Amino acid sequence: MENKRYTVESQTPFSESLLWQLNRDYYQKEGVEAWRNGTVPAHLTTNSMVGKTYAELIFGFLRDLAAKGQMQEKVYLLELGGGNGRLAFHVLKHLELLITQMELDLPPYCYIFSDIVEDNLDFIQNHEQLQTYFKQGILDVAYFDGIKSELVELRYSGDTITAQSLAQPLLVIANYFFDSIPCDLFHFKYNKISACTVSLETNIDLKQQDKEILLKQIDVTYQDLPVTFPYYQETEFNSILQDYFTSVFDTYLLFPHKGLRCINNLRQLSKQGLLLLTMDKGFHEIHDLENQKKPEIITHGSFSVWVNYHAYGAYCKKQNGKAFFPSFSTFHLQLGCLMFLPDSETYTKTIVAYQRFVNDYGPDDFNGLKKLTYKHIALLTLQELIGILRLSAYDSTLFINVLPRIKQLASRITFNERTRLAQTMHQTWNMYYTINESEDLAFEIGGILYALGYYQEALDYFQFSINQFGHTPDVFYNRALCYYQLRQDDLFLATVKSAKSTFPSYNKFGALDKLDLGAA
Repeated sequence: MENKRYTVESQTPFSESLLWQLNRDYYQKEGVEAWRNGTVPAHLTTNSMVGKTYAELIFGFLRDLAAKGQMQEKVYLLELGGGNGRLAFHVLKHLELLITQMELDLPPYCYIFSDIVEDNLDFIQNHEQLQTYFKQGILDVAYFDGIKSELVELRYSGDTITAQSLAQPLLVIANYFFDSIPCDLFHFKYNKISACTVSLETNIDLKQQDKEILLKQIDVTYQDLPVTFPYYQETEFNSILQDYFTSVFDTYLLFPHKGLRCINNLRQLSKQGLLLLTMDKGFHEIHDLENQKKPEIITHGSFSVWVNYHAYGAYCKKQNGKAFFPSFSTFHLQLGCLMFLPDSETYTKTIVAYQRFVNDYGPDDFNGLKKLTYKHIALLTLQELIGILRLSAYDSTLFINVLPRIKQLASRITFNERTRLAQTMHQTWNMYYTINESEDLAFEIGGILYALGYYQEALDYFQFSINQFGHTPDVFYNRALCYYQLRQDDLFLATVKSAKSTFPSYNKFGALDKLDLGAA
């Protein structure tokens, strides 16, 4: 018997499809849980190395402003669709370190975490690891819809950014953002251009099922409709679209009209222009746009599409700006630097930073190295793993993924390796940002430090574990062993007593009674 099909929508312009609202609804419902449970992949674009890359570009930009004598007014760094806040944390940590190391006079700055999900905003505003940045005035939060919002209301300071209110250029980070906002779809073939509509069908009866499961069950079909020009109100958009007539011949092409309108809105906030830093999966070279098939709706709780960064670059150039994309072929990620600035070519330190930290070796290169690491993990030495962790800017997720191999190697370790491993773990913890996942990184680090003979340091990490996850029998047991090794007998006895009282059925505590407190 053939399954009954239900029509969700028919021949709707791609950018107006219900798909995009379902996407928005998913993030509204899930909040930080979308990343905590691993449904939405995030490590590719929010690791410590990515944060360091953005920090280097921001640092170059602040130095350029200082060189121009623009020192008094605050520079706002606005992140769009900040999600769980991990990228913001990494950027702030690395930027703080750069400024401290260089000891340069720079203009004041404030990082604005923005999102459309209230739960995400609340999570950030109450996150313990971010409170020091709020108190220093270098972090704030705001609701900001990239498509609709025309002002930015800062919830911590109470300030509001309105049209033309900024005396410094606005720096915007659109990280893993443009792939999830509506765009148009066109079909180029035989020197003709068609606008694509979509029809959605499913075998789910919406009267009996929740729409939330639609994205996993939906079937998309495409239809072509003739295009007449001018298609858009914006002259530049029509110009870019018509330019594709001479550049592509047989392809489906995503056109980011709403992303470009978002940029227009952002440009209105400052009298001094806009610097846009953006990273996502996508294409910026025209040859990569040729022979593209109908878009694959990539679902991971939400859904996303590949970004047409070529259109963003073309728009920037038509606005007399300067657009930078990787000069070398990329495999996974594009990182663009779009300067909608007066005299863009004078921002030399920003341009040099892009060359060094994107073109020479950037996040896309590191992602390839990371895959190589996972593929050959069983063959890697401790020295090699430490080198990779250093290249990752001590990324905690990478550390957790290679942790089983580190534990294997730590059992036969040299003195120098012991020191370097301890240093590496301290730096990794410094770059760790929790979204309340199940992994107890502090406990794992504490266990390795104990095995290496760093008993006092191990105690510190067991306390970090307690702060995050509360008391567990294993933490009690390991803390008691640390006190025993440190010959702190009173603390040992008190810990054992408390452990037995809290977890009376945990049988490993009996082994602690057999330890000889009088041993030399």
